[in-house]
Amino acid sequence: MNDTLSLLMNHRSVRKYLDKPVSEEQLRAVVAAGQMASTSSNVQAYSIIAVTDQEKKRRLAGLAGNQAYIIECPVFLVWCADLYRLKKSTEAHSGDKETYEDSTENFIVATVDAALAAQNAAIAAESLGLGIVYIGGVRNSIADFSEALELPDLVYPVFGMCLGYPDQDPGLRPRLPVEAVLHRDSYNPGAIEEVRSYDQVSADYLSKRTAGKNSTPWSELMAKRLAEPVRLHMKDFLNRKGFMKR
Repeated sequence: MNDTLSLLMNHRSVRKYLDKPVSEEQLRAVVAAGQMASTSSNVQAYSIIAVTDQEKKRRLAGLAGNQAYIIECPVFLVWCADLYRLKKSTEAHSGDKETYEDSTENFIVATVDAALAAQNAAIAAESLGLGIVYIGGVRNSIADFSEALELPDLVYPVFGMCLGYPDQDPGLRPRLPVEAVLHRDSYNPGAIEEVRSYDQVSADYLSKRTAGKNSTPWSELMAKRLAEPVRLHMKDFLNRKGFMKR
């Protein structure tokens, strides 16, 4: 176990922050580290909006499920898949040629690029003693959220990220065993059996975390999640923003 592996293996989501600012130098270092993540064909199809204005954070928090830590954290980063910059910066070279910024493949490229950069940034932040938590709730009212950030067509918020100095020491949430996710040479359907042991581990974790009030196994939680019609507005929104037209 080296220092890098130790940092990665100790990741936890931080939902309470000290009233201590993140410096401009730290912010730029975190973003620059994110930029060094792998990117498909070097398209770098993402943008990051750093929100520090308290009123703007309050408005965004309301649109993202009223999560108080968006307001409390010093910096709220919104990671956006961005094909607008790609389209506009290449127009002088494209001429009358048909372009495919609206393809499903380019949507995937931009979304994955944003996620890779964000995870690089998360590790960089943790190496500086900062903490983060991802916020998928930015997609709850995504049209209003996008309007609040004045996002043009071909840009959408993939997720948010609270950034700041931790004011809590949350426990490590156990993950599925490696044997459940690592397959050899081809997909092994039998690996699903590993979930049984994980169900017990996750139930024990929840029981400890909630002082015995909740001990629901992981598979039951996931069944509940699958049965919820979550954010079914996304497809229509993305089409209206110019994504996945073909």
